[in-house]
Amino acid sequence: MQPVTIVSGAAYPWGANNVDTDIIIPAHWLKTVSRAGLGRGAFETVRAQPGNLFDDPRYAGAPILIAGDNFGCGSSREHAAWALLDLGVRAVIAPSFSDIFSGNAVKNGIIPVVLPRAVIDRLLAAALDQPVTVDLETMTVTTTFQDRFAFELDPFRRRCLMEGLDEIGLTLARDRAIGDWEEGAGAARPWAMRERADAGVAVEGGRRA
Repeated sequence: MQPVTIVSGAAYPWGANNVDTDIIIPAHWLKTVSRAGLGRGAFETVRAQPGNLFDDPRYAGAPILIAGDNFGCGSSREHAAWALLDLGVRAVIAPSFSDIFSGNAVKNGIIPVVLPRAVIDRLLAAALDQPVTVDLETMTVTTTFQDRFAFELDPFRRRCLMEGLDEIGLTLARDRAIGDWEEGAGAARPWAMRERADAGVAVEGGRRA
């Protein structure tokens, strides 16, 4: 996962409420286990409409999406976060998110920014022709109109985003502590380590442990 501290640039001024994961990435795209190329399917039904926002050249490659209430509701498919990331989105600003989507977003390096609806309306207007900046250092969203809106994010999630840590990264960061614990556990409970080793041999030999 790539670390992210500041996301700045054009923002899709969408503002739609109750955007579910099937809108973000339709179900027929879920046959793949690869994240690459899912951006092509992002908002497929919306992009099928002439003059849609996501194919507007003014917002091509925009790293920010401004949405309405309850963004990411519906299924738990992580492909929704994958599709947004492949589309180039690194931050979504909305009044509220589905809990599962919010977690998936953070695990994939996307900042979920929660701000009141009145602020969202202000950002939607600004994003029509001005860039928007999301800053995890200062925990603010700013515009070139001198707008400055503070937001909150769980400190653990903030750290994961800024350091580029997913579950694998978090585990590897504790590699020495895990190794020390296993060494101590082996010394204190050698019988447990022997049983564990015997089970491993049984599996390698094709037998049931």
